Amino acid sequence: QVQLVESGGGLVQPGGSLRLSCAASGFSFSRYDMSWYRQAPGKQRELVAVITSSRFTTYADSVKGRFTISRDNVKNTVYLQMNSLKSWDTAVYYCKLRTPGNPPRDYWGQGTQVTVSS
Repeated sequence: QVQLVESGGGLVQPGGSLRLSCAASGFSFSRYDMSWYRQAPGKQRELVAVITSSRFTTYADSVKGRFTISRDNVKNTVYLQMNSLKSWDTAVYYCKLRTPGNPPRDYWGQGTQVTVSS
């Protein structure tokens, strides 16, 4: 079955960097688009970045120029490099797989906490 396991979160000072990883299994990873989302306390989950199977990337305006999404199809892992972190980046970060279908189906990891604070 599909499994998504995030790691790499933690406490970092403003201006610092973190790299999140999402290890995937149970499906043909290279064939699917992958996404990172985040959810801050009291807020709705929001899309952060997407990488397609052909490695085309898109980003939320709030993270453009600071975050980079990438993938390793050998390791079946998607990454989120986060630089110049700000307090409002504090959230639980999730990776997501959406499989096509009628209706499409979403799979989520358990999330990893990122806290940006001095």
